[in-house]
Amino acid sequence: MMHQPEPFPKQVHRILFLGNSITYDGKYIVDLETYFTLHYPGRHFEFINEGLPSETVSGLSEPGHADGKFPRPDLHERLSRVLALTKPDLVFACYGMNDGIYMPFDDRRFAKFREGMLWLHKELAATGVRIIHLTPAVFDEQHGGHAGYAEVMDRYSGWLLQQRDPLGWSVGDIYFPMKKYLLDRRAADPSFAYAKDGVHPDSLGHWIMAKAVLSYLGEREDAESAGAAFEKYPRGLSVFRLVGEKQQIMKDAWLTTAGHKRPGMNVGLPLEEARKKEAGIDMEIRRELH
Repeated sequence: MMHQPEPFPKQVHRILFLGNSITYDGKYIVDLETYFTLHYPGRHFEFINEGLPSETVSGLSEPGHADGKFPRPDLHERLSRVLALTKPDLVFACYGMNDGIYMPFDDRRFAKFREGMLWLHKELAATGVRIIHLTPAVFDEQHGGHAGYAEVMDRYSGWLLQQRDPLGWSVGDIYFPMKKYLLDRRAADPSFAYAKDGVHPDSLGHWIMAKAVLSYLGEREDAESAGAAFEKYPRGLSVFRLVGEKQQIMKDAWLTTAGHKRPGMNVGLPLEEARKKEAGIDMEIRRELH
C-alpha cells in the first residue's frame, strides 16, 4: 500500500525541480509555489527550477536533433554540479518526454530510460536527498504527429508507477490525469488540446500537472485554472504574479551558474545579483500576505 506523504516535512526548505523544456517553462512550478505560499504563509519554501530544454536521462538523441545543431543534453553531464550548487532538501524529477526520442517503442531505448532513472535515483539517494519522480506530461499525437509515441509515454509512465512498490520509490503521476482530462475534453470538443505541438502544454496543461502533484502530496484543489484557485485569496493574484516574476529571473540564473551544454539558452544574471532581486520580490510577497 502506497503511503501518501505529508506535503512537506518541517526540514524541507529548498525544493529542486529537474526536467526538460516543460519544467524549464515552469508554469506548474509557479502554480505550486503560489499554492504553498498562500496555503502555508507561516513557512518559507524555495522552489528552484533547473529544468533544461531537450534534456534526457537516457543519454539518447535522435539523428538531426535541432536540425543537426546539437545533440540532446544529458542530465548525467550536469547533475553533480546542480546538486552542489542548489543543496536541495527535496527533488522532483520529471523525465520521459524526450527519452524515447519521438520514435516508436523500442526495447533498447526503453532500457536506456530505465537505466537513466535508476542512476538518477541512486545518485540522489547517495546524498540523502529525497526524490519524488513525476511521470512525464502527456504526448498528443493529434497535434504532435510521431505515430505511436503516445504509447511510448504510456509505457514509460506505467513503468515509473510500478517502481513504487518493489523499490519503494515516491512517484507522483501527472501523465494519466493529464491524459484523462485531455480525452474527456476532446470527447466534447475534438479540437481541444493542451499543446499545439503535442508536447509543450499551455497554462491549463501546467495547472493540471500542478493539481496532480498537489493531489499526490495530499492536498486538494478543485479550481479549473490557477487564476481561479488564487483569486479566492485577497491578494492571491498579486502573489501569483510576483512568484512568476521571481521564477523567471531565478531559473536562468540557476541554469547559467550550474552550467550546461545546450546552446541557445538565456544567459542568466550572476547568482548573487539574482538572489538580491529574489529577496526584494520575496519581501513584496510577504507584504501582500499581511
